[in-house]
Amino acid sequence: MGMLSRLLALALMFLAVACAPTVQTRGNAVTTPILSEGVAIMDDGHRLPLKIWRAPPETEERAVVIALHGMNDYSNAFAEPGPWFASRGVTMYAYDQRGFGQTDQRGIWAGADLLTSDLRTMVPLVASVHPGKPIFLMGESMGGAVVLTTMGGPRPPAVAGVVLSAPAVWGRATMNPLYRLALWLVPRIAPGERLTGTGLKIQASDNIPMLVALGRDPLVIKGTRADSVAGLADLMDEGLAAAPRLKVPSLVLYGEKDEVIPKAPVERMVETLGGPHRIAVYPNGWHLLLRDLDREVVWQDILVWMMNRQAPLPSDAEKQPGSLFASNKNKSNFN
Repeated sequence: MGMLSRLLALALMFLAVACAPTVQTRGNAVTTPILSEGVAIMDDGHRLPLKIWRAPPETEERAVVIALHGMNDYSNAFAEPGPWFASRGVTMYAYDQRGFGQTDQRGIWAGADLLTSDLRTMVPLVASVHPGKPIFLMGESMGGAVVLTTMGGPRPPAVAGVVLSAPAVWGRATMNPLYRLALWLVPRIAPGERLTGTGLKIQASDNIPMLVALGRDPLVIKGTRADSVAGLADLMDEGLAAAPRLKVPSLVLYGEKDEVIPKAPVERMVETLGGPHRIAVYPNGWHLLLRDLDREVVWQDILVWMMNRQAPLPSDAEKQPGSLFASNKNKSNFN
């Protein structure tokens, strides 16, 4: 039997025992969405645990941010920037996205349709509590992909702008063939297989105490289902494809030392990004820019940009499209 025939036989054997990936479905309840102190209830009755950091009464509220966490994380991702922004007049809302934190079906991938539907629901709910205040979206990693897919999709909510921190836009078009094959094959063979990333030696931040705390936090998912990894890849595909359809002002943030999202997909996204946009690349920044040791440098840039989309960024980290990683043009960390 030739090599091609053996590969075909092996593929058929795998598919014969393949299991269907598990994906959340919309709930059956029909209700009016509600925003309360500790939870946001969606129109299908699904409850999203919610954290709010409000601008103090003695401080004039200048803007409102809805913040979306990354893969396997939850709303606590914004426990540090939340109070910092609130003390400067920017109220921040952060909710556990479906499948993460304290939501039902934790660890089960929700799919782009539900994730984006929740964000479209959240914006008018928050806006109704803060009439006349500019609403911004802030997405970290996977959260950035949700923001892009929502704002570049049908019926984008009315917001003043979006902040994309190390957005997860590593779509299949920018992956090597081996990664694409694995993303197709593994979820079909063993969708419930837990992947931990142990041994990859990827560092997400230079803030080691924060990383240790994440490792000890029981609400942070440590082992990701294979079908959730494939679902994330689907979302990243959609986020990258949605970038040209973004119409509102955007601020893209990326760290030169990011070991999670490669540079090339970010460059591709920036090259196609619609709407007025600005890009900051931090020489000492890692993937979790909002929690790195230099996090306040990033926070300050975001604050200044939200108050004036044309103002110079205090960090002086701004780059022009086409020159984001000039010194790395001949390098690639995913080929």
